[in-house]
Amino acid sequence: MKVLQERSLAPFHTFGIEVAAEHIVVAETAEDLVDIWQHEQYRTLPKLIVGQGSNLLFCENYAGVIVLNRISGIDITETTDNYQLHVGAGEDWHQLVCTTIENNMPGLENLALIPGCVGSSPIQNIGAYGVELKDICQYVDVVELETGKFSRLSAADCQFGYRDSIFKHGLKDSHAIIAVGLVLPKEWLPNLGYGPLAKFDPDAVSAKDIYDEVCRIRQEKLPDPAVLGNAGSFFKNPVVDSEKRDALLQVYPHMPSYDMGNRCYKLAAGWLIDQCGLKGYEVGGAKVHEQQALVLVNHGQATARDVIELANDIVVTVDRTFGVTLEHEVRFMAASQETKLAEMMS
Repeated sequence: MKVLQERSLAPFHTFGIEVAAEHIVVAETAEDLVDIWQHEQYRTLPKLIVGQGSNLLFCENYAGVIVLNRISGIDITETTDNYQLHVGAGEDWHQLVCTTIENNMPGLENLALIPGCVGSSPIQNIGAYGVELKDICQYVDVVELETGKFSRLSAADCQFGYRDSIFKHGLKDSHAIIAVGLVLPKEWLPNLGYGPLAKFDPDAVSAKDIYDEVCRIRQEKLPDPAVLGNAGSFFKNPVVDSEKRDALLQVYPHMPSYDMGNRCYKLAAGWLIDQCGLKGYEVGGAKVHEQQALVLVNHGQATARDVIELANDIVVTVDRTFGVTLEHEVRFMAASQETKLAEMMS
């Protein structure tokens, strides 16, 4: 366990908003995590484990302990049919994708350039271009913070859903992710069913081709957090029933939608926001990105309140226009616990 002297959280979350924490400590092992939870100075304080802070909005100063998860290590085991990866929770996700591509282990290419640490990936069940973490996750290793007990959850145990998992619910406050196990079949089948990847010939395309295209698209549409503070996709793509989707198509025949099964359809939140004319809309130092309406950016000393009010304006406008309620994908953190946009506006 390493205790940092600084209190500013600006370097530790990608929005780069000036907020502070009472304490910032670094955990490099699972034992460090348990020690922090049992430490006499920290025991009664609220605590939050942070990877790269790429999916966080600190709504105010944090009155507790920010724990930076820096558990490292990548172990690769090869079987007849698969590559099996055991990856420390503090490893950088995109660098892991790069490593697999460089070593001719395809399967993660659709998930290139997703910001954050590997330990955050199961929490959100990260996904892009037709692939989700649940598709390649074999297990998640966790530690119970109060007891120090280690356990391994199968992918089924993780209860993965759309941007959802057990780590947002039953295990949210009691357990920490220390490693993730991934399995990549050697008999690789490219996933080309999503948008611009459909142009590739499945019999000729390589994983590197897909990786390069995904990186090109993301770099073209999404701002680099190191240059323009942001937390990636701010809102979840809403899921509606077939009746609602069909009614909207009568008015907006070009509206994109994706069949989720069970007569449910996923709509594109970015498209909905764009149709409301909100690209470039700003509140204080916070702004809807001009190239991707799903991303809210800190374009000039934004405060947390700027981002909150901007997000609320978007939710209200989309609901008024389409009758669809957007939910934020970004986690909102108050002084001592997680909160939601509606609570911050009440």
